[in-house]
Amino acid sequence: MGDSAKKRLASRNHFLLRTNFVLFGTFLLFAALIVKLALLQMVQGEQYAEEKSRYTNTPHAIPPIRGNIYDRNHYPIATSSSTQSLYYTVEPGASNQDEVIALARQLAEAFAAYGDPKIEQPTPEQIIALMDVGYDLDKKNTKAPSYYSIPREIKSDLTQEEIVYFSWHRDDFKGVEIQEESIRQYNEKRIAVQLVGYLKKFSAARNPTNGLKVYRDKVGSTDPTERYLDNEYVGFDGIELMYQEELRGKNGVKSYPVNAAGKIIGPVTLTKPDKGHNLILTIDKDVQLATQEAIRTHLEYIRSPARDSWTYAPNAITGYAVAMEVDTGKVVAMASYPDYDPNNWYGGMKPDYYKNNQYFVRNGAISEVRPPYAEQKELNKHPTSLVYLGSTIKPLTVLIGLNEGLLTANEVYNDTGTFFYGKDNRERLSNSDGKSNGPITAYQAIQYSSNTFMSALIGNRLYFRPGTDGVGIWDGYMEKFGLGVLTGSGLPGETAGLKDYLDTAKKYSPQAALVRASWGQLGKYTPLQLVQFTAMLGNRGKRMQPQFVDKITTQDDQVVQQFEPVVLNEESYPNAYWDVVQKGMELVSAEKFKDFPYRVAIKTGTSTQSVAGKDIDNAVFIAYAPADKPKLAVAVVVPEGRFGARGAAPIARQMFDAYDSAIGLTGTPNPNPEP
Repeated sequence: MGDSAKKRLASRNHFLLRTNFVLFGTFLLFAALIVKLALLQMVQGEQYAEEKSRYTNTPHAIPPIRGNIYDRNHYPIATSSSTQSLYYTVEPGASNQDEVIALARQLAEAFAAYGDPKIEQPTPEQIIALMDVGYDLDKKNTKAPSYYSIPREIKSDLTQEEIVYFSWHRDDFKGVEIQEESIRQYNEKRIAVQLVGYLKKFSAARNPTNGLKVYRDKVGSTDPTERYLDNEYVGFDGIELMYQEELRGKNGVKSYPVNAAGKIIGPVTLTKPDKGHNLILTIDKDVQLATQEAIRTHLEYIRSPARDSWTYAPNAITGYAVAMEVDTGKVVAMASYPDYDPNNWYGGMKPDYYKNNQYFVRNGAISEVRPPYAEQKELNKHPTSLVYLGSTIKPLTVLIGLNEGLLTANEVYNDTGTFFYGKDNRERLSNSDGKSNGPITAYQAIQYSSNTFMSALIGNRLYFRPGTDGVGIWDGYMEKFGLGVLTGSGLPGETAGLKDYLDTAKKYSPQAALVRASWGQLGKYTPLQLVQFTAMLGNRGKRMQPQFVDKITTQDDQVVQQFEPVVLNEESYPNAYWDVVQKGMELVSAEKFKDFPYRVAIKTGTSTQSVAGKDIDNAVFIAYAPADKPKLAVAVVVPEGRFGARGAAPIARQMFDAYDSAIGLTGTPNPNPEP
């Protein structure tokens, strides 16, 4: 064999050797892999499956930032800002008191080191109390925690240094977590506080004893994007409750894997929450504040002993007023006095503050509110916010009489000041102070506020009309004009009022019910109902839905919903009837309106009711202006304010002036109205 042949053979044998070596190595690798897989599957599979089950990736809901509430000109009434708060959760079975006490001391040290040096930091004693574990630092007063698994707020508005520190040392603070939340701040000027409402923590709002069903129904949600958190604040009254879903926004979700020891073992995933929508109210800040101030100062004025005998009202300590646009139903002012500082409610109203302000929390302009007398014995001597409407019913009484054909516009009645009715005419009623008005017609009966005219020509005639359910007819008219039914506002806690004439008809007689109801003594209604009724007189038959929100917008001011006027019902009567009513109202005298620069339709009322066996006079007043082209309707109620012309009319005058200045009774703001 030649040398070249030998070289080729050696090269071939070398190639085959390398190939076999590679193939053998590959075989060994595959064999090892197969053995390893078999080992994992058959030997260690159960072990790894068990370890995997010990790792969780649980999503946590992040509550959104609540939307803001503004007046009609975007003046802030209630605003929210984002903050980071530190919470502690007591888990069932956690009984190592030494560890918990050590944690409280550790938290106090961290707050002292990284908290705002300008603010006093919580002490270990305060922290252990906030943790609500059932004992103090000395392990005394041992009892069970109030509840488990609901985070307790230890500190809010953390500094950046505190956030960084607790985030880096999360594993050193068992049961402690930082949560983003919104802080609600209300305008310091207390703008329409009972209308706007207040917030409560969801854990309290869903309470089965004194919480709300709407929140109890939300407890079962498991979707982290929808689930309410126990430590988040929710609307509990007023606009805050009525528009809870719009204001709240949508949860974000934070998720991270943790092992059985609770340690984070992987990256955090975060979906940011959607901020809540903003509300632009129909309330005008300037008109609202003028209304609140007018009530406050006028009550002080009429309680002064220096006042004349017709004005002095020593027990007038509460007042309620509403101003509503006649054609739109937009409420520009609603006041319930006294009020309270809603900023004291956030985070839980302090016991002493709540004790002193508990009677001012509810809105007396839409519901029955007791006066602020702590002792029941004294309370029984005074009326609530729900009073008879008195003579303010008389324009409607005349309208009913005309429409039912009980009288004509020109029929003359000789008003002697007294009217007798009932069996053998034994029952007697009279005008205020027994005043005799002589021969009068319908519009003059309104002008002079004749009780006897209303009783004799309308209430009594309706009772005696053959084949007629007089009380049923009367009740039907009341409801058509929004008296004795809800206004349609949607405000939580609104009352429909009290139809005492129905009880009187059953207990005594339909005649007694109609005679007395005709001049306003058997129906108790709210100021919101009164202003809705007054606006209906002004626009001649349209019952407008009261509106408090003009529009809903996003955080960047994009309109989500624009509210339009809503007519709840419309009653059609001849213009001649409306003319009679308006003529009488324009002739009503109220001292504070003598120099009013516009034609104004007025009705004063002295609402007399028996309280604890004593007759109490409440001041009631309604008006709309300008009478020739109505723009604004106003209703004022001052319990124990005595006469409407003196106890309530001055408040209404200031409301009209404020509206004229801010918005304009003729459609253009009049910054310098005539005095």
